[in-house]
Amino acid sequence: MTTNTPKRPNILFIMSDDHASHAISAYGSQINVTPNIDRIAEGGMRLDNCFCTNSICTPSRAAILTGQYNHINGVKTLADPLDGRMTTFPKLLQKDGYQTAIVGKWHLGHGGHYDPTGFDYWSVLPDQGEYHNPVMIEMGVSQQFDGYVTDIITDKSLHWLKNRDKERPFMLMCHHKAPHRHWEPDEKHMHLYEDIDIPEPETFYDDYATRSQAAVNAKMRIEDLHELDTKGAPPAGLTPEQEKQWKYQRYIKDYLRCIASVDDNVGRLLDYLDEEDETNDTIIIYTSDQGFFLGDHGWFDKRFMYEESLRMPFLIRYPKAIQAGTVSDTMILNVDFAPTFLDYAALPIPETMQGRSIRSVLSAETPADWRTSMYYRYWMHLDGAHEVYAHYGMRTERYKLIYYYAEALGTTGSRDESKPPEWELFDLAEDPYELRNVYYSPDYEQIVKALTLEMEQLMRDVGDEALH
Repeated sequence: MTTNTPKRPNILFIMSDDHASHAISAYGSQINVTPNIDRIAEGGMRLDNCFCTNSICTPSRAAILTGQYNHINGVKTLADPLDGRMTTFPKLLQKDGYQTAIVGKWHLGHGGHYDPTGFDYWSVLPDQGEYHNPVMIEMGVSQQFDGYVTDIITDKSLHWLKNRDKERPFMLMCHHKAPHRHWEPDEKHMHLYEDIDIPEPETFYDDYATRSQAAVNAKMRIEDLHELDTKGAPPAGLTPEQEKQWKYQRYIKDYLRCIASVDDNVGRLLDYLDEEDETNDTIIIYTSDQGFFLGDHGWFDKRFMYEESLRMPFLIRYPKAIQAGTVSDTMILNVDFAPTFLDYAALPIPETMQGRSIRSVLSAETPADWRTSMYYRYWMHLDGAHEVYAHYGMRTERYKLIYYYAEALGTTGSRDESKPPEWELFDLAEDPYELRNVYYSPDYEQIVKALTLEMEQLMRDVGDEALH
């Protein structure tokens, strides 16, 4: 073990589940306010172009821990556990003297080699877990707790922080279940937004004209929400449009109520660090495992490479190195998180990690050779619930190219039913809501060729194989 440097930063990594950046007031939300989450942005940096490499819970969490794309770490779908023998950033921090803990959602398997590794303490929800009176697995032992899951996860996080060795740096992953489906709020926020209508998004009535059959056939429209989601059946006599509007209001209000509880509990953690005079020595991150559709394109859920699903919130505060109130539009990825934490801890970054430390970005010194495009792949073809086609693609600062190869390829949790392959291209400068597929437009013929070549190079760079 190396000699510990007292001033190595603590790391508090707060991650929620399915919290879209456009439901955070620091990102300009038009539908809610998040004053405590905003404190992180006000005291640090807001990153506007943080993207996931696979917009679904389990694979994104694996990418964050390993710094690797999912075809490398083996976690391609919700049905793939993470092999605990793999190298992860918590293991490397733990080995070098950091106290490490994870509390909350794990969702990467249980038992054998699949329980959390690299943590001095872990207390996690089994699979997705429950909102009320949840069972948690603590160091291998299951126990039920009375109360609301967001409060309980924070209580446990604070208990661990208060009882840690204060002479050594810590790394705590506080992983909230909220605001994951089925969006069950706590008693405190049960009636929030009761007397108002939440505005519908610009693309609420998207008809998917010009787009792929993948978009047309996906089973994640607001109309697909069922009574467990809306906490009851719609009133009789509504027109189809009225029923969609009714379901949206029921869905989005509960979603935002769950976020209000997360925000309150983020405030509790920030207050603790202030009271203990630890704020200046702690890197604090707030993020989510991916984005989410909040009625955008008429959908809920994620999976697609469209912006609302692809984009992750990423707010970070570290007073010693990050200027307060700053904003960056530099493109970062979830595979960058692990290398970044190791960099701040003065540890070497393993060559097996495919991401890159964003430390220079956070210091407002983005390197000249920083990425200007990124690669994405969603593997879980026709899952039986949301029915999204498997696809991969690339995004530049202006364009997005998507190829729906639409095959299971033997992936776990996918249905072995091929669909005709399709392409989409969006010019984000001209069409920021991604409503017009211009792949087949003669005006974009040369752009298609150039982007396809660039995507193929991105795939080679990360060791993935093209199917087109």
